[in-house]
Amino acid sequence: MGKVLVIGCGGVASVAIQKCAMNSEVFDEICIASRTVSKCDALKEKLKGKSKAKITTAQVDADKVTDLVELIRKVQPDVVLNLALPYQDLTIMDACLETGVHYVDTANYEPEDTAKFEYKWQWAYREKYEKAGITALLGSGFDPGVTSVFSAYALKHYFDEIHYIDILDCNGGDHGYPFATNFNPEINIREVSAKGSYWEDGHWVETEPMEIKREYDFPEVGMKDMYLLHHEEIESLAKNIPGIKRIRFFMTFGQSYLTHMKCLENVGMLRTDPIMVDGKEIVPIQVLKELLPDPASLGPRTVGKTNIGCIFTGVKDGKEKSIYIYNVCDHQECYKEVESQAISYTTGVPAMIGAMMVVKGLWKKPGVFNLEEMDPDPYMEALNKFGLPWQVVENPVPVDCYKTEDESVHMD
Repeated sequence: MGKVLVIGCGGVASVAIQKCAMNSEVFDEICIASRTVSKCDALKEKLKGKSKAKITTAQVDADKVTDLVELIRKVQPDVVLNLALPYQDLTIMDACLETGVHYVDTANYEPEDTAKFEYKWQWAYREKYEKAGITALLGSGFDPGVTSVFSAYALKHYFDEIHYIDILDCNGGDHGYPFATNFNPEINIREVSAKGSYWEDGHWVETEPMEIKREYDFPEVGMKDMYLLHHEEIESLAKNIPGIKRIRFFMTFGQSYLTHMKCLENVGMLRTDPIMVDGKEIVPIQVLKELLPDPASLGPRTVGKTNIGCIFTGVKDGKEKSIYIYNVCDHQECYKEVESQAISYTTGVPAMIGAMMVVKGLWKKPGVFNLEEMDPDPYMEALNKFGLPWQVVENPVPVDCYKTEDESVHMD
């Protein structure tokens, strides 16, 4: 049916590519491209004889628009699935624009030297993509991505207006290391060490990193500490969900992780600016990335489950109501299927689904879109089909119902 060019070959990309290969009725040709082509070749060899799809590989420098344009013209894909670094989003979008090919990614663009998680750079392409007649889908991972689709689904089927959204990202897994990150360490640590923020009454409220803590009893995982972070889907949901009063994002962290991160921050290892060492320029956080365990190596040793979802509170037929839509994913079950832990799985599967929505013409219209702007039903159906089944719970326990040691209870 269609050809996909996947740029990137890390942990998330490996999952997405394997799921594309399993879905050869939609993706009958797959090209895997990365700066390190040996990674692509190794994955191609792993998939040999397991898929009807034709799989090719290529070398590309995703920092260079000219290289990307040359590759896209050679491969002639129906869609480019960008699973490279967030710093490279704009060069890949430029290349898709120049070649007239649809674009899908999992994370918003951010400058390499500053932890800024905003959509403004990519939203600026909207008119250009409209004029070119091509589609760009932004943030087809889990959060953002599935959480965005959950929001659209809730609004379509359960509410006349949604007033409050709490996005809850819980990783109940244990990899056995004192400190490691479940995806690209540089991106992960930049995200969690940045200041937090949430949207309330039409404006941003900024918090210090890890300032706001809550506890929550997650289905199939149990009670966990979670902390308010800034996350990019807050920005788009505030824009696209009418009647919204507040959106917050919480992520769980264990004490060992927080202690190690604070220590690393105190000694300067989380710095994103270059420093001189023996006459050479290095970036401390990039050095740390090389020292930490490769996230791809965590799969066989990670046990436990993830629970990621959204609690929605709003109005239906004049009455207030609340629902919780979530997915539970088992680390070991993910490893059995694609040799990856659940963090990569919960991002890689939605990436494949986003590309599939475009190839099948279900989500294909000119412009730049976040996922909550599209019809959620086919995406929600695909989540159930391809390994991320979801549940809806009526009248869930509110986030602010649980007391924490450092904050009093505030009920909505």
